[in-house]
Amino acid sequence: MPAQALPATTFDRKRLSGPALRTFFRIAKLWRLSVEEQMTLLGLTARSTFFKWKKDPDAVLPKDTLERISYILGIYKALQLLLPDETAADEWVKRPNAAPLFGGRSALDRMLSGQVADLFVVRQYLDA
Repeated sequence: MPAQALPATTFDRKRLSGPALRTFFRIAKLWRLSVEEQMTLLGLTARSTFFKWKKDPDAVLPKDTLERISYILGIYKALQLLLPDETAADEWVKRPNAAPLFGGRSALDRMLSGQVADLFVVRQYLDA
């Protein structure tokens, strides 16, 4: 029987939050994301929370935010594996894409819908 994923405890979230945020901000820099785009990907509406996390990335993140960052990390990793040129991999998220999933828009446009499901769909597309 496959192992069931257990909900992240507060301890797990505390342990994972700092490294997750620091990695997210590195990816955001490589992808040249605006503050607004970063906030949307993190599921934030309050700029004060965003800048607090940026200043002190050791905050304990909500499960939803950790899930979002997990998908973004997976997207980043998949692109690094699929595209041999790092610059091409980092620029892929902003390029128009003819795949039916994107309808001529970029993967970033899809991810910026604000829904966790859209992050999952982009990740799934790259993993396929």
